[in-house]
Amino acid sequence: MPSVENVVIFGSGPAGYTAALYTARASLRPLLFEGYQPGGQLTITTDVENYPGFPEAITGPELMERLRNQAERFGTRIRPERVEATFLDESPLRYRLEGGEEGACRAMIIATGATARYLGLPNEQRLQGRGVSACATCDGFFFRNQHVVVVGGGDTAMEEATYLTHFAQKVTVVHRRAELRASRFMEERARRNEKIAWCLEHNVVDVRGEDSVTGVVVQHVRTGVRQVIDATGLFLAIGHDPNSKPFRPWVRTDPAGYVLTEPGRADTGIPGVFAAGDVRDSVYRQAITAAGSGCAAAIEAERWLAAQD
Repeated sequence: MPSVENVVIFGSGPAGYTAALYTARASLRPLLFEGYQPGGQLTITTDVENYPGFPEAITGPELMERLRNQAERFGTRIRPERVEATFLDESPLRYRLEGGEEGACRAMIIATGATARYLGLPNEQRLQGRGVSACATCDGFFFRNQHVVVVGGGDTAMEEATYLTHFAQKVTVVHRRAELRASRFMEERARRNEKIAWCLEHNVVDVRGEDSVTGVVVQHVRTGVRQVIDATGLFLAIGHDPNSKPFRPWVRTDPAGYVLTEPGRADTGIPGVFAAGDVRDSVYRQAITAAGSGCAAAIEAERWLAAQD
């Protein structure tokens, strides 16, 4: 049986690093596994201008490096592995990493985040952070007086498109069907917006640009005819997938897989197991809200451990 850690944290975005900082300062010597995307989604973001304390902006990778260094400074041990499975039916809590290594802990914080769905286009991946984005709230400011494309037909796409009209000169919504999936209210609000144009029954098949996006190639689903939309931004609004699979046999999730916690808390309902960040948040998905929930999870874990002692 391996040694039992006080706290193990899965995930290394703002939620994971903040949870590590707080538990480390509480002398719990947390062990953090970086997991799915070391540094979280901010590592593929350019300038971050909406994180408090950085009036001159900071790049996403630099912000995450600072959070990482701060957590390590207070004694967090960081390893690169991913979690493959967990066994949360008894104490100590147990887990298995993808390489087969097993471990145990008294308290566990799930901060594995969520992964934005992309179209799978080679240029889409290459131009991430250089015109391709999955977060209008994060990046819309950088597209003032420009033409951007939003992909999707649900409420999220309508919300993102409407939000982007505060900055962009024009927003074109591309959706593969003739009818949208959005609620009537969200669709009607978007259709009333004079800045929003529509490109229905089309798929995005390519993104053009060398150093940044210069155009989006769309193809009609029935005729196969292609056209290029001259745009400097491509926003994906086709959903996110929470990275909750290793924990689903035990924790409660909603139909989309987001971990459910007690109202206003980080407690999952399983003794010693807490959740923070985008793995439990399908609404805000911001670095600052993730960091705040990481703080809450750490404080709850610390208090839970103190109560056991």
